[in-house]
Amino acid sequence: MKKYLLTIFFLSQFSLFTIAQESEMLNLEKAIMISLEKNYDVKIAVNNVQLANYDKEIGFGTSYLPVIDAIYAQNYSIEDVEQLFATSSAPNEILGATSDTENFTVTAIYGFNPEVIVTMRRLGKLAEISELDAKVAVENLVAAVSSSYYRLVLELQRQKVLEKTLEFSKSRLEIAEARYELGGAGKRDFLTAQVDYNTDLSLTVNQEQIIRTARINLNELLALSPSEQFTVKDTIVITDNLRLEDLIENAYLNNKQFLVTQRQENVAFLQMRELQAQRLPSVNLNAAYVNNTLTSQAGFLLFNQRKGYNYGAGVTLNLFSGFTLNKRIQAAKVQRYNSELALQQYEIQMQSDLHRAFTSYENNKRLLEIERKNYEVAVENTDIALERFRLGIANYLEFRDAQVNLLTAEDRLISALFNIKEMEIELLRLSGKIYFQNSEERLEISSNE
Repeated sequence: MKKYLLTIFFLSQFSLFTIAQESEMLNLEKAIMISLEKNYDVKIAVNNVQLANYDKEIGFGTSYLPVIDAIYAQNYSIEDVEQLFATSSAPNEILGATSDTENFTVTAIYGFNPEVIVTMRRLGKLAEISELDAKVAVENLVAAVSSSYYRLVLELQRQKVLEKTLEFSKSRLEIAEARYELGGAGKRDFLTAQVDYNTDLSLTVNQEQIIRTARINLNELLALSPSEQFTVKDTIVITDNLRLEDLIENAYLNNKQFLVTQRQENVAFLQMRELQAQRLPSVNLNAAYVNNTLTSQAGFLLFNQRKGYNYGAGVTLNLFSGFTLNKRIQAAKVQRYNSELALQQYEIQMQSDLHRAFTSYENNKRLLEIERKNYEVAVENTDIALERFRLGIANYLEFRDAQVNLLTAEDRLISALFNIKEMEIELLRLSGKIYFQNSEERLEISSNE
């Protein structure tokens, strides 16, 4: 875990350097680096790991180490004393008699309960769960940042498509206007072209709002100001080497939430054993060093000093506690059984999520090929329709129909790319192999770090 936290620290320092050098460009690697440095969920998760380790250390101290106390006390008194002794008929009177009592004691107490051995194992498992929870937070953050980043790329690509469509509409409007002014076409064609142009312009304006919202969503994950501006790369690169068998195998080894569920089952088992161990006898050891000194001007003892050691041992065995321990053990057995069921349930859920995501991943890859071919046909058809419209061979309805088909084909193509990437991110998250890479290196965030 220390190496894992150092990796996060290194990434955060590197991100500050890269932002200072190229504040205008934000790629996925830099976005993830910034999020690991600034995101509050990750900071809280790392702090929770420290708290769990503190609990483990506290448990070790209270379970295996003795309690040693040193007590020092000194008391003074000034009193008027009147005494009558049996051996004398006259009273003895002392005015302003002083006394001084000094006590110094060192005590050591050590109690060994058999259940503390199981307790330490349970605290160790809880510390492991905390570390895994921190890694879950990091992986979820990496997945969320990646998805949000590519969502912004998708919306920017859609904006380019709409801008291209707007250019076609503008060209058509200019042609229709020229024909109308020359008397070669009716006013209806010109007004229809104007309406279509305004419609496309409205879509472009709405898309700008969608892009601003996507930027704000990404900035929120990076813990940046909503007004922060940056430029992102406009490409989506997909991976072709994902295999369902490998993903499932990796999930059993590296899926952090699955590992957390396994540890929770172990904790439930140890809690049951911890209660069962309370039936065993406990041993208590004690030792003390005592130094007491008394000095007095009145009384039979004018000076008394005691110093030395005392020690002892005891054994405690609970014979009856109102059946409460038995009931607690029975409840712990039920809790352990519930944890076993939870593990089996999550195992099925994990496999189902992997199969669903992989099915969608494969289906979108097949759709991508279809949409790519469809896009090529739509481009050629639009070019032909535009040329025919310029020559006056085709009417405005034919050209508009080709234009709408091109817009739809382009949008479906980039949507298929985004869907593939989104499923790829989800598959890597479920398999515990979420990563980000650039042209030089791949940084993998997993339990093997």
